[in-house]
Amino acid sequence: MALEAKKVEGEHKKDIMIYTLSTCGWCRKTKNLLQDMGVAYNYIDVDLLQGEDREEALARMKEHNPSGGFPTMVIDGSDCIVGFDQGKIKEKLEI
Repeated sequence: MALEAKKVEGEHKKDIMIYTLSTCGWCRKTKNLLQDMGVAYNYIDVDLLQGEDREEALARMKEHNPSGGFPTMVIDGSDCIVGFDQGKIKEKLEI
């Protein structure tokens, strides 16, 4: 089974993937900030996955963030922001 991310639509289109936990306040703040800025993004709530899907999501996340902290935001497949950093997010997204 292929790992599927949930999509949130927005007027600003970038290739954004966020690895989150459903219970994480900082993850929620990151998602809310992107929505407030009108940015489209994809996300995976890693804690809601099981078995191989969870292992695959963690492996993908750790390619960008070996420490494994949440949220992990990957922009355009290379830029990585770990945690909620509003200034860095706005700077990287150029909004």
